Amino acid sequence: MTARTFVFDAYGTLFDVHAAIGRHRAACGPDADRMSEIWRAKQLEYTWMLTLSGQYQDFWTLTERALDYSFARVPSADKAIKPKLLESYFSLDAFPDARIALGELKKRGNRTAILSNGSPKMLQGAVEGARIAPLLDKVLSVDPVRMYKPRKEVYAMVTESFASKPDDIVFISSNRWDVMGAIVCGFHGVWVNRSKMPDEYLEQRPESILPDLASLPSHAA
Repeated sequence: MTARTFVFDAYGTLFDVHAAIGRHRAACGPDADRMSEIWRAKQLEYTWMLTLSGQYQDFWTLTERALDYSFARVPSADKAIKPKLLESYFSLDAFPDARIALGELKKRGNRTAILSNGSPKMLQGAVEGARIAPLLDKVLSVDPVRMYKPRKEVYAMVTESFASKPDDIVFISSNRWDVMGAIVCGFHGVWVNRSKMPDEYLEQRPESILPDLASLPSHAA
């Protein structure tokens, strides 16, 4: 890869979306893992359904609604924990390899950015909490275009913001559908397959499939 701008998805790629429930596992009960999966799945589903129907609510609103739904599906969880779960989601843990990868890319003179469904305040909280702000040139939220990935208008924010051509951008995500959307827009796609999921969207194959972010800088040499 010769591109010098590396753009990362946030949730699931740089930040661990299951860390919030992980911090309060006991209060969430025996079905804590299932609850976390439901929370994440509904959060994404709401973004897709609203965008398809021409509507928009910010990502924080959808995150809270998805959490309410997960409580309804998992009655063993203590609903009193809701404020603490939302507080934890606002400042999610970064994956250890995220900070390392960003630091190495910056050392080599590359530009780095986040492109995320997250609202500006959510992203600010996560970036500050993870102490990675100095490692990022830009943090881009979908909020200005009022629609969610994988709409082309979202990825176009990157080329507009950096005054770059799509071929100059390497886009990295743990969400295969997100990588597909970026490739359709002409970006170089890198799939971080942390969960060892089977491949899909075979017409839009990523240039690299990595088990984590630790090996990303070697692919950027």
